Amino acid sequence: MSIARTEMPESSPYLLVDKQARAGRSTVNVGGVPIGPGTFTLIAGPCAVETPEQTLRAAEMARAGGAALLRGGAFKPRTSPYAFHGLGREGLLILSGVRAETGMPFVTEVLDTRDVDLVATHADMLQIGARNMQNFSLLRAAGSVGLPVLLKRGMSATIEEWLMAAEYVAQAGCTDIVLCERGIRTFETATRNTLDISAIPTVQRLSHLPVIVDPSHAGGRRDLVLPLGRAGAAVGADGMIIELHPQPEQALCDGKQALRPEDMPDLRALMEDVPLIAGRLAQTGPAGPAVSAVPTGVNGTP
Repeated sequence: MSIARTEMPESSPYLLVDKQARAGRSTVNVGGVPIGPGTFTLIAGPCAVETPEQTLRAAEMARAGGAALLRGGAFKPRTSPYAFHGLGREGLLILSGVRAETGMPFVTEVLDTRDVDLVATHADMLQIGARNMQNFSLLRAAGSVGLPVLLKRGMSATIEEWLMAAEYVAQAGCTDIVLCERGIRTFETATRNTLDISAIPTVQRLSHLPVIVDPSHAGGRRDLVLPLGRAGAAVGADGMIIELHPQPEQALCDGKQALRPEDMPDLRALMEDVPLIAGRLAQTGPAGPAVSAVPTGVNGTP
Protein backbone atom coordinates (compact mmCIF):
# COMPACT_ATOMS: atom_id res chain seq x y z
CA MET A 1 0.00 0.00 0.00
CA SER A 2 1.31 3.46 -0.87
CA ILE A 3 0.14 6.46 1.13
CA ALA A 4 0.57 10.00 -0.05
CA ARG A 5 2.60 12.14 2.35
CA THR A 6 -0.36 14.50 2.80
CA GLU A 7 -2.50 11.60 4.07
CA MET A 8 -0.07 10.65 6.84
CA PRO A 9 -0.83 11.80 10.37
CA GLU A 10 1.66 14.57 11.15
CA SER A 11 2.12 13.77 14.85
CA SER A 12 2.33 9.98 14.67
CA PRO A 13 5.74 8.26 14.94
CA TYR A 14 4.31 5.26 13.04
CA LEU A 15 2.90 6.64 9.81
CA LEU A 16 1.84 3.52 7.92
CA VAL A 17 0.20 1.57 10.76
CA ASP A 18 -1.46 4.58 12.37
CA LYS A 19 -5.25 4.51 12.64
CA GLN A 20 -5.48 7.59 10.40
CA ALA A 21 -3.52 5.95 7.57
CA ARG A 22 -6.62 4.03 6.46
CA ALA A 23 -10.35 4.54 6.43
CA GLY A 24 -11.47 1.84 8.88
CA ARG A 25 -9.61 -1.10 10.40
CA SER A 26 -7.73 -3.58 8.24
CA THR A 27 -8.56 -7.21 7.50
CA VAL A 28 -5.62 -9.51 6.73
CA ASN A 29 -6.28 -12.58 4.60
CA VAL A 30 -4.08 -15.63 5.20
CA GLY A 31 -4.66 -18.29 2.58
CA GLY A 32 -8.27 -17.16 2.25
CA VAL A 33 -8.87 -16.91 6.02
CA PRO A 34 -9.71 -13.38 7.26
CA ILE A 35 -8.32 -11.85 10.45
CA GLY A 36 -9.81 -8.50 11.34
CA PRO A 37 -12.94 -6.66 12.46
CA GLY A 38 -16.09 -8.75 12.52
CA THR A 39 -14.22 -12.03 12.98
CA PHE A 40 -12.60 -14.01 15.78
CA THR A 41 -10.06 -16.25 14.08
CA LEU A 42 -8.49 -19.20 15.86
CA ILE A 43 -4.93 -20.24 15.03
CA ALA A 44 -3.91 -23.47 16.74
CA GLY A 45 -1.25 -26.14 16.59
CA PRO A 46 1.85 -27.52 18.31
CA CYS A 47 4.62 -25.38 19.72
CA ALA A 48 7.12 -27.39 17.67
CA VAL A 49 6.81 -29.64 14.66
CA GLU A 50 8.18 -32.98 15.84
CA THR A 51 6.96 -35.65 13.39
CA PRO A 52 4.51 -35.82 10.47
CA GLU A 53 2.11 -37.92 12.57
CA GLN A 54 2.20 -35.53 15.54
CA THR A 55 1.65 -32.50 13.33
CA LEU A 56 -1.24 -34.07 11.43
CA ARG A 57 -2.94 -35.16 14.66
CA ALA A 58 -2.48 -31.65 16.06
CA ALA A 59 -4.01 -30.16 12.91
CA GLU A 60 -7.01 -32.49 13.22
CA MET A 61 -7.38 -31.42 16.85
CA ALA A 62 -7.19 -27.78 15.82
CA ARG A 63 -9.98 -28.20 13.27
CA ALA A 64 -12.11 -30.02 15.83
CA GLY A 65 -11.63 -27.08 18.20
CA GLY A 66 -12.71 -24.53 15.60
CA ALA A 67 -9.38 -23.39 14.16
CA ALA A 68 -9.10 -22.06 10.62
CA LEU A 69 -5.31 -21.68 10.62
CA LEU A 70 -2.52 -23.99 11.77
CA ARG A 71 0.53 -22.91 13.72
CA GLY A 72 3.71 -24.92 14.20
CA GLY A 73 7.35 -24.16 14.85
CA ALA A 74 9.99 -25.42 12.44
CA PHE A 75 12.61 -23.03 13.87
CA LYS A 76 12.36 -22.56 17.64
CA PRO A 77 14.00 -19.81 19.73
CA ARG A 78 14.88 -21.40 23.08
CA THR A 79 16.36 -19.90 26.23
CA SER A 80 18.73 -22.85 26.61
CA PRO A 81 21.19 -23.67 23.82
CA TYR A 82 20.74 -27.35 24.75
CA ALA A 83 16.97 -27.41 24.19
CA PHE A 84 15.19 -28.62 21.04
CA HIS A 85 15.50 -25.90 18.41
CA GLY A 86 13.21 -27.36 15.74
CA LEU A 87 13.59 -29.46 12.62
CA GLY A 88 14.26 -26.53 10.31
CA ARG A 89 13.62 -27.27 6.64
CA GLU A 90 12.27 -30.73 7.46
CA GLY A 91 9.67 -29.10 9.72
CA LEU A 92 8.58 -26.79 6.92
CA LEU A 93 8.11 -29.78 4.62
CA ILE A 94 6.00 -31.49 7.27
CA LEU A 95 3.81 -28.40 7.66
CA SER A 96 3.40 -28.15 3.89
CA GLY A 97 2.34 -31.80 3.76
CA VAL A 98 -0.21 -31.32 6.52
CA ARG A 99 -1.60 -28.25 4.74
CA ALA A 100 -2.02 -30.32 1.57
CA GLU A 101 -3.88 -33.00 3.53
CA THR A 102 -6.10 -30.77 5.67
CA GLY A 103 -6.46 -27.60 3.60
CA MET A 104 -5.32 -25.48 6.58
CA PRO A 105 -2.94 -22.58 5.79
CA PHE A 106 -0.15 -22.27 8.35
CA VAL A 107 1.91 -19.66 10.15
CA THR A 108 5.42 -20.41 11.34
CA GLU A 109 8.18 -18.41 12.97
CA VAL A 110 11.28 -17.16 11.20
CA LEU A 111 14.32 -16.40 13.36
CA ASP A 112 17.06 -15.30 10.98
CA THR A 113 17.25 -13.07 7.92
CA ARG A 114 19.08 -15.91 6.15
CA ASP A 115 16.01 -18.14 6.49
CA VAL A 116 13.32 -15.68 5.39
CA ASP A 117 13.22 -16.79 1.77
CA LEU A 118 13.21 -20.47 2.73
CA VAL A 119 10.34 -20.07 5.20
CA ALA A 120 8.42 -17.82 2.80
CA THR A 121 8.61 -20.52 0.12
CA HIS A 122 6.51 -22.82 2.32
CA ALA A 123 4.47 -20.75 4.80
CA ASP A 124 1.25 -18.77 4.33
CA MET A 125 2.22 -16.29 7.05
CA LEU A 126 5.51 -15.40 8.74
CA GLN A 127 5.69 -15.02 12.50
CA ILE A 128 8.12 -12.68 14.24
CA GLY A 129 8.35 -13.82 17.85
CA ALA A 130 8.62 -11.79 21.03
CA ARG A 131 12.40 -12.18 21.24
CA ASN A 132 12.82 -10.74 17.74
CA MET A 133 10.30 -7.91 17.92
CA GLN A 134 13.11 -5.36 17.67
CA ASN A 135 15.34 -7.31 15.29
CA PHE A 136 15.04 -4.56 12.71
CA SER A 137 16.90 -6.38 9.93
CA LEU A 138 14.57 -9.36 10.34
CA LEU A 139 11.50 -7.09 10.37
CA ARG A 140 12.57 -5.50 7.10
CA ALA A 141 13.37 -8.86 5.51
CA ALA A 142 10.03 -10.37 6.56
CA GLY A 143 8.18 -7.35 5.24
CA SER A 144 9.78 -7.61 1.81
CA VAL A 145 8.68 -11.11 0.69
CA GLY A 146 4.99 -10.52 0.05
CA LEU A 147 3.46 -12.66 2.82
CA PRO A 148 1.33 -11.55 5.79
CA VAL A 149 3.28 -11.12 9.02
CA LEU A 150 2.24 -12.02 12.57
CA LEU A 151 4.16 -9.74 14.93
CA LYS A 152 4.25 -10.67 18.60
CA ARG A 153 4.78 -8.07 21.28
CA GLY A 154 8.13 -8.23 23.05
CA MET A 155 7.95 -9.38 26.64
CA SER A 156 9.11 -5.97 27.92
CA ALA A 157 7.96 -3.78 25.03
CA THR A 158 5.72 -0.76 25.31
CA ILE A 159 2.79 -0.44 22.92
CA GLU A 160 4.56 2.34 21.06
CA GLU A 161 7.66 0.16 20.60
CA TRP A 162 5.42 -2.67 19.34
CA LEU A 163 3.76 -0.39 16.79
CA MET A 164 7.11 1.03 15.73
CA ALA A 165 8.29 -2.54 15.07
CA ALA A 166 5.20 -3.03 12.88
CA GLU A 167 6.16 0.17 11.08
CA TYR A 168 9.47 -1.43 10.03
CA VAL A 169 7.52 -4.30 8.43
CA ALA A 170 5.12 -1.90 6.73
CA GLN A 171 7.92 0.33 5.48
CA ALA A 172 9.48 -2.73 3.81
CA GLY A 173 6.31 -3.19 1.77
CA CYS A 174 3.97 -5.35 3.88
CA THR A 175 0.91 -3.79 5.50
CA ASP A 176 -0.79 -7.19 5.99
CA ILE A 177 0.33 -7.30 9.61
CA VAL A 178 -1.44 -8.96 12.52
CA LEU A 179 -0.32 -7.89 15.99
CA CYS A 180 -0.27 -10.47 18.79
CA GLU A 181 -0.45 -9.65 22.51
CA ARG A 182 1.32 -12.61 24.15
CA GLY A 183 1.80 -11.34 27.68
CA ILE A 184 4.44 -9.09 29.16
CA ARG A 185 6.99 -9.72 31.90
CA THR A 186 5.94 -8.32 35.27
CA PHE A 187 6.85 -9.00 38.89
CA GLU A 188 4.14 -11.72 39.07
CA THR A 189 5.49 -15.29 39.24
CA ALA A 190 2.22 -17.26 39.42
CA THR A 191 1.94 -17.13 35.62
CA ARG A 192 4.54 -17.28 32.88
CA ASN A 193 3.70 -13.75 31.74
CA THR A 194 0.90 -11.26 32.35
CA LEU A 195 -1.63 -10.96 29.52
CA ASP A 196 -2.14 -7.24 28.94
CA ILE A 197 -5.85 -7.18 28.12
CA SER A 198 -5.80 -3.38 28.00
CA ALA A 199 -3.44 -3.54 25.01
CA ILE A 200 -6.23 -4.80 22.72
CA PRO A 201 -8.55 -1.74 22.80
CA THR A 202 -5.56 0.57 23.17
CA VAL A 203 -3.92 -0.68 19.98
CA GLN A 204 -7.24 -0.66 18.13
CA ARG A 205 -7.58 3.01 19.05
CA LEU A 206 -4.08 3.79 17.76
CA SER A 207 -3.71 1.52 14.73
CA HIS A 208 -5.78 0.01 11.90
CA LEU A 209 -4.02 -3.38 12.26
CA PRO A 210 -5.83 -6.49 13.57
CA VAL A 211 -4.85 -7.63 17.08
CA ILE A 212 -5.05 -11.17 18.47
CA VAL A 213 -4.12 -12.72 21.82
CA ASP A 214 -1.85 -15.62 22.75
CA PRO A 215 -3.19 -17.08 26.01
CA SER A 216 -0.81 -20.06 25.87
CA HIS A 217 2.38 -18.02 26.27
CA ALA A 218 0.71 -15.49 28.53
CA GLY A 219 -0.45 -17.92 31.20
CA GLY A 220 2.03 -20.71 30.59
CA ARG A 221 -0.48 -23.19 32.03
CA ARG A 222 -3.09 -25.30 30.29
CA ASP A 223 -5.86 -24.35 32.72
CA LEU A 224 -5.46 -20.64 31.92
CA VAL A 225 -5.61 -20.86 28.12
CA LEU A 226 -9.39 -20.87 27.66
CA PRO A 227 -10.21 -18.28 30.37
CA LEU A 228 -7.62 -15.88 28.96
CA GLY A 229 -8.85 -16.54 25.43
CA ARG A 230 -12.39 -15.75 26.51
CA ALA A 231 -11.14 -12.52 28.09
CA GLY A 232 -9.45 -11.59 24.83
CA ALA A 233 -12.70 -12.11 22.94
CA ALA A 234 -14.55 -10.00 25.52
CA VAL A 235 -12.31 -6.96 24.99
CA GLY A 236 -12.60 -7.16 21.21
CA ALA A 237 -9.57 -9.15 20.02
CA ASP A 238 -9.72 -10.24 16.39
CA GLY A 239 -8.69 -13.80 17.23
CA MET A 240 -6.29 -15.90 19.24
CA ILE A 241 -3.36 -18.23 18.73
CA ILE A 242 -2.99 -21.22 21.03
CA GLU A 243 -0.85 -24.32 21.44
CA LEU A 244 -2.15 -27.89 21.49
CA HIS A 245 -0.56 -31.32 21.27
CA PRO A 246 -1.91 -34.87 20.92
CA GLN A 247 0.39 -36.00 23.78
CA PRO A 248 1.52 -32.94 25.76
CA GLU A 249 3.39 -35.03 28.31
CA GLN A 250 5.74 -36.09 25.48
CA ALA A 251 6.06 -32.67 23.83
CA LEU A 252 9.58 -31.47 23.12
CA CYS A 253 8.71 -27.95 24.28
CA ASP A 254 5.96 -26.13 26.21
CA GLY A 255 3.88 -29.22 26.96
CA LYS A 256 2.46 -27.71 30.15
CA GLN A 257 0.58 -25.00 28.22
CA ALA A 258 -0.62 -27.18 25.34
CA LEU A 259 -4.28 -28.17 25.22
CA ARG A 260 -5.03 -31.92 25.04
CA PRO A 261 -7.43 -33.85 22.79
CA GLU A 262 -9.98 -33.95 25.62
CA ASP A 263 -9.91 -30.12 25.79
CA MET A 264 -11.20 -29.69 22.23
CA PRO A 265 -14.93 -29.72 23.13
CA ASP A 266 -14.33 -26.85 25.58
CA LEU A 267 -12.32 -24.98 22.96
CA ARG A 268 -15.09 -25.47 20.43
CA ALA A 269 -17.64 -24.25 22.97
CA LEU A 270 -15.59 -21.09 23.52
CA MET A 271 -15.51 -20.44 19.79
CA GLU A 272 -19.26 -20.95 19.53
CA ASP A 273 -19.76 -18.52 22.44
CA VAL A 274 -17.79 -15.71 20.80
CA PRO A 275 -20.78 -14.10 19.02
CA LEU A 276 -22.71 -14.12 22.30
CA ILE A 277 -19.77 -12.63 24.21
CA ALA A 278 -19.36 -9.90 21.60
CA GLY A 279 -23.10 -9.26 21.45
CA ARG A 280 -23.35 -8.73 25.18
CA LEU A 281 -20.32 -6.47 25.14
CA ALA A 282 -21.76 -4.38 22.32
CA GLN A 283 -24.89 -3.85 24.43
CA THR A 284 -22.97 -2.82 27.55
CA GLY A 285 -19.95 -0.91 26.26
CA PRO A 286 -18.17 0.64 23.27
CA ALA A 287 -17.03 -2.66 21.76
CA GLY A 288 -17.90 -1.92 18.15
CA PRO A 289 -19.70 -4.42 15.93
CA ALA A 290 -20.41 -7.94 17.11
CA VAL A 291 -18.00 -10.57 15.83
CA SER A 292 -18.35 -14.13 14.64
CA ALA A 293 -15.92 -17.00 14.89
CA VAL A 294 -14.24 -17.77 11.58
CA PRO A 295 -15.55 -21.21 10.57
CA THR A 296 -13.36 -24.29 10.72
CA GLY A 297 -11.22 -24.89 7.66
CA VAL A 298 -10.49 -22.76 4.63
CA ASN A 299 -13.40 -20.69 3.34
CA GLY A 300 -15.75 -22.44 5.77
CA THR A 301 -15.12 -26.00 4.67
CA PRO A 302 -15.82 -28.43 7.54
